[in-house]
Amino acid sequence: MEFLEDAKRQFGELILSELERIERMKAGGEPKDFSKLDKIVIGVMPGDGIGPIIMKQALRVLETLVKPEIESGKIEIRYIEGMTIENRAALLQSLPESVLEQVKKCDVLLKGPMVTPRAGDPWPNLISANSMLRRSLDLYAAVRPIKIPEKGIDWTFFRENIEGEYIWGNKGIQVNEDLAVDFKVQTKQGSERIARAAFEFARKNGKKNVTVVTKANIVKLADGNFIKAVRKVGEEYPEIEIQERLVDAMAAKMMDPEFSKGIEVIVLPNLYGDIITDVAAEQQGGLGTASSSNLGDHYAMFEAIHGTAPYLMSHGRGEYADPSSLIRAVGMMLGHIGYVDRKEKLEKAMEICTVQERKVVITTMPEDASTEQFTDYVIETIEKL
Repeated sequence: MEFLEDAKRQFGELILSELERIERMKAGGEPKDFSKLDKIVIGVMPGDGIGPIIMKQALRVLETLVKPEIESGKIEIRYIEGMTIENRAALLQSLPESVLEQVKKCDVLLKGPMVTPRAGDPWPNLISANSMLRRSLDLYAAVRPIKIPEKGIDWTFFRENIEGEYIWGNKGIQVNEDLAVDFKVQTKQGSERIARAAFEFARKNGKKNVTVVTKANIVKLADGNFIKAVRKVGEEYPEIEIQERLVDAMAAKMMDPEFSKGIEVIVLPNLYGDIITDVAAEQQGGLGTASSSNLGDHYAMFEAIHGTAPYLMSHGRGEYADPSSLIRAVGMMLGHIGYVDRKEKLEKAMEICTVQERKVVITTMPEDASTEQFTDYVIETIEKL
């Protein structure tokens, strides 16, 4: 049974590579202190589809908020070339080495949506550029805030960003024509560091609850060990309550006040986090309203959580795309690099523009505001604050 021996060999190689990664995590490192940097370099990757359109407007907001720092040289905005789907397809590389070299010379990244090819697309079947960036920079925490004030919801999701079903997403084993196997990976080190990030956030922000979401009743080892890691780290934070929820129930009932009572900070494995945060974003007002930060000890990446909107582009409505998600990502980035006052000013402006006043409304339809017109409104509001 030659095919069985080949499958065993492939699995063995995967295990060895994972043990090497665990040793790198054990070695760790000190997180970057932005207050000690003479200059902070923000790398900009506009992305595909509507990406360049909304990035142009998000950068207008960024330049408004940190104009003095840009003029003094404290902040540098640096464009990174080579991450369009056309270039990645031509090279047959999701993350070209030349691009990664540019990325590693930056402190933080602001990224627009990028095409991940699917079956039937006119592109080679490349793996996700987002996943490659996260792994290459060890951005292990995807942090997504969701706020629905009228329902009393102020949640912050901490999604483990490296492991789970995604880390070997392109390394499954086709044993024979009848059997294919994909994998789910969980490590103690990976689970503990995402748990610690969630608890630290909770403590620093006066939160009293961390809720862990899994399918541990079925996925006994990987999800069971994830819960054990969260509870072990939680012992260092005795003032914070730990709750557990099953992922299917969370998806179905998160808007039920009784089900979600007490929830403030949510920590999840990779795949569940991907799904649940999208569901929560839809409840907030759609994927176009939500942003995400991807944090590691040395690098950080801030992005919109939606895709490239091929429908809008093919129907000539790209210039009417909602830039709110990427604009909010700008705010998260500014808070991360030490400009909390600018982050708060932007959050206040967005609250005015999208909830309180709504003098300019963007719906992606030509009869309503364009991407640029909405951004004009946001900038005018910022300048009045």
